[in-house]
Amino acid sequence: MFFERPESGETAVLVHLDLANEENREDPREFEELALSAGADPVTLVSGSRHGPSPKYFVGQGKVEEIAELVRLHDAQLVLFNHALSPAQERNLEQELKCRVLDRTGLILDIFAQRARTYEGKLQVELAQLEHMSTRLVRGWTHLERQKGGIGLRGPGETQLETDRRLLRVRIKSILKRLARVRKQRDQGRRSRQRAEISTVSLVGYTNAGKSTLFNHVTDSSVYAADQLFATLDPTLRRIELADVGQAILADTVGFIRHLPHKLVEAFRGTLQETSEATLLLHVIDADSDERLENVDQVEQVLAEIGAETIPRLEVYNKIDLMPGVAPRIDRDDDGKPLRVWMSANTGAGVDLLLQSMTELLGQEIVHSWLHIEPREGQLRAQLYAQGAVLNERADECGNMELEVRLQKRDFLQLLSRVGIAPDRFIKPVH
Repeated sequence: MFFERPESGETAVLVHLDLANEENREDPREFEELALSAGADPVTLVSGSRHGPSPKYFVGQGKVEEIAELVRLHDAQLVLFNHALSPAQERNLEQELKCRVLDRTGLILDIFAQRARTYEGKLQVELAQLEHMSTRLVRGWTHLERQKGGIGLRGPGETQLETDRRLLRVRIKSILKRLARVRKQRDQGRRSRQRAEISTVSLVGYTNAGKSTLFNHVTDSSVYAADQLFATLDPTLRRIELADVGQAILADTVGFIRHLPHKLVEAFRGTLQETSEATLLLHVIDADSDERLENVDQVEQVLAEIGAETIPRLEVYNKIDLMPGVAPRIDRDDDGKPLRVWMSANTGAGVDLLLQSMTELLGQEIVHSWLHIEPREGQLRAQLYAQGAVLNERADECGNMELEVRLQKRDFLQLLSRVGIAPDRFIKPVH
């Protein structure tokens, strides 16, 4: 809605400062990837360090002059800051630099606007854009004075700025109503899966960790996957079959990033609910990344913000094909429970180990027994065969049947309840 980008991209000057506050420090390499993902053409990176940001320009006066000279030299149409700028700072910088200035939040919003494909995704992006833009409207109308009285000059009693703010509020209210309807439909689908007791596995991780490539490999889908930040924006759900577990839902979700703008977390809360209500989280990690540990911490922070920090998770160390000498494997805790899987979604190496680990975590209570079934209990036999739970069958000399079965304890108890048989009858172990 707000960003009409030419096909060839825009020549951009990038600005990154190292501030004394370590907590707010950003990664300049990731910033360049963000600019490229947005379609910009970065020509130079202006860097520096300050104890704290300047209230007027964020950078110092000398740095403003340096940036202005580079803008003129490269005929740049855009200056991107790897920081969050206040509306006043953006306005002051645009007046000095004579070109458009965008901060980190605005840049991420622009990428999201390009990636949104579904109706819900587009609404969520527009909502975040409108809320971000509402604080910056004054930039475009500083040349206007309050409307005057007189013939031909009387207006509705509002400045153009006030009119635009009112229209924005109306549009935001309309989007919120539409999103409420979409989320209601999503909640109905989620509740129906819960009633059917279908497990949901949600892929989470830092952006560009390989979630969509993994999703495509496991589900045999064709979700858009690319080596760029935020290639996936809209959530995609597919059914998969897991041994001993049966049907499960695998969800591919938006990637996280350092200091993900709070407006985006709020706007995408409905989408991220697939993550916060999942049965199991697969935390996909770029094992070859130098910032691996920092990226893991950032994902954990976002998971805590959306209330998903207590959901069981399995770490998936992806891209081992880029790491010579590293083979697919499962790391387990002292109880033998899978903690992490080392694999490559690109080559498929280790996907079988991932599915095995998912099965173990989702189907922890498995019944594997020989059942002694009398002739009058033929209904139980038929139900077990219908579920594909029978591994072996034999008959004793009295005509009774013995079935070797393997299925989830939950499904076994439900089946016994349907046919009216107490579960404590079946105690014979496998041998």
